[in-house]
Amino acid sequence: MRVILSQDNKELGKKGQAVEVSEGYARNYLLPRGLAVIATEGATKALAQEKQAQDRKKARELTEAQKLAARLEATELRITARVGDGGRLFGSVTSADIAACLAARGIAIDKRRIELKEPIKVMGRYSIEVKVYQEISARLTLDVVTE
Repeated sequence: MRVILSQDNKELGKKGQAVEVSEGYARNYLLPRGLAVIATEGATKALAQEKQAQDRKKARELTEAQKLAARLEATELRITARVGDGGRLFGSVTSADIAACLAARGIAIDKRRIELKEPIKVMGRYSIEVKVYQEISARLTLDVVTE
């Protein structure tokens, strides 16, 4: 019997995949638990439409992420901080501070997407990587200057 999986199944395959299983397995296990539906012509068409919708959504998200990455590449941030001897800061500049500075410019980025190995504690110019999307990242320039 041919069925379309409604959920990922370790033995059979991924969600949305059409697989051939025994009739007893389908009728007694997969169908009653909602793990699969019978692969009728209507179900196959619905699956194809859902896949196309997901592909369009992913393409739209990808183009938006590329635009955001280009905007971030062109962005140069300046954060002022109190500085002590030797250019060391009182406190530090963290990814939350950078996210707040970006938000003030109208760019909404989650602080967890800003890649800082450790907080910035010395005055200077830094190149910071921001993960925009799964495979897209951008580098922005950050100047930490004295008040």
